[in-house]
Amino acid sequence: MDTQNLPIVIIGAGPVGLATAAHLIRKGEQPLLFESGATVGASMLQWGHVRLFSPWRYVIDQQAQTLLEEQSWQAPDPEGYPTGREVVEQYLLPLAQVPQIQQALRLQTRVTGVSRVSMDKVKTPTREETPFVVRIQTADGEEQDVPARAVIDASGTYQMPNPLGAHGLFALGERTLHDHIFYGIPDVLGAERARYAGKRVLVVGSGHSAQQTLLALAELAEQEPATQLVWAIRRASVQLMFGGGANDGLPERGQIGSRSQSLVESGQVRLVAGVKIEALTRTAEGIVIVGEEARIGPVDEIIATTGFRPDLSFLREVRLSLDPSLESPVALAPLIDPNVHSCGTVYPHGVDELSHPELNFFLVGMKSYGRAPTFLALTGYEQVRSIVAALTGDWESARRVELVLPETGVCSTDLGGSCGVPSKDGTVSCCAPASSAPELVQVLPTRSRRGQEKCCGA
Repeated sequence: MDTQNLPIVIIGAGPVGLATAAHLIRKGEQPLLFESGATVGASMLQWGHVRLFSPWRYVIDQQAQTLLEEQSWQAPDPEGYPTGREVVEQYLLPLAQVPQIQQALRLQTRVTGVSRVSMDKVKTPTREETPFVVRIQTADGEEQDVPARAVIDASGTYQMPNPLGAHGLFALGERTLHDHIFYGIPDVLGAERARYAGKRVLVVGSGHSAQQTLLALAELAEQEPATQLVWAIRRASVQLMFGGGANDGLPERGQIGSRSQSLVESGQVRLVAGVKIEALTRTAEGIVIVGEEARIGPVDEIIATTGFRPDLSFLREVRLSLDPSLESPVALAPLIDPNVHSCGTVYPHGVDELSHPELNFFLVGMKSYGRAPTFLALTGYEQVRSIVAALTGDWESARRVELVLPETGVCSTDLGGSCGVPSKDGTVSCCAPASSAPELVQVLPTRSRRGQEKCCGA
């Protein structure tokens, strides 16, 4: 079969999936874009009430913007900060209505499997010349196999939240108490207000999602004084957890950390560090959380902002090369490993770092980061620019990978070291000095960086 005449399939119509379609269309390709939700950006709408800490200029892909402007689209204020819903309504929906993308888009269509035509994962001869087969299921349950010459999975991770349990498994009793646990960022000042007003609420997690949730809950507590807030984190120290404050290249991100720190210091939120959750039990007084050393509660409701992990279940017949801990592509893992760094900058990376043993199959966007939490949209846009260039034969452009990201003034690692200061195990946290952090950092092309293991400023 002549694979060159087959479409390139994209899984997921969020910002990165739609950007992938835009890049392919601008290269003269006609992709097929499958989205399991009823609209583009369906996962983003689940946290549509949350305001991004990235301004519009970091949210919009350049090739997507070109397609939109051909339709007389007016770009939002580049310095404005949209909510998730505003991103969908003002950017993704108009992009989905561009005729070339509208023609490629299939909503309420779930990808349930990816393989090669007439061969399973074991078979090797002629594998690279054999088309992919993408199995889809429509809203009415009908199944269909779609051949493709390449597959780009941009389905994200939001539908696979991490459990509360410290083992990486659901804590004992967690599934039983699921009606009292929200995974993600609930709309506590809107649709979910009644659930949390006047209640004893536990937030688990130490990242920006947890901090944004606590800021909203603190506002609710001012209006409903009976509301009590407890914050549980796994890390033993909060020294670097609140980020760079005024030194953050994204001011809104810096403010989230500063305001969260104030909540703790003022006593509005009770912070419990070093919590390793083993079990949840229901008592007459409420839900009690049991850990190795800590016992928290009773509480009425729990909000789990413990991160996400990729859904790999429908990729069982694809030959993937994944880091054993992060579940990201092996070559990408050292560049994003949160055990080493969580800087606002990452090494530029593209087709080489994102390739797998399965030729012309790629994980992109948040899904490419596996369990690492430090993804920014600009990273995904550069990923797909490089991959699309490679798929269309422009290898010079594919490997000329550059990335400009807003820098975090202070890193937030679990290693215990301060910026540039070795921790007890001899490792060095990878930040630029907070006192001199620039707003933007230009990172050099990938090929000149390969083989280096240090991070920012290496």
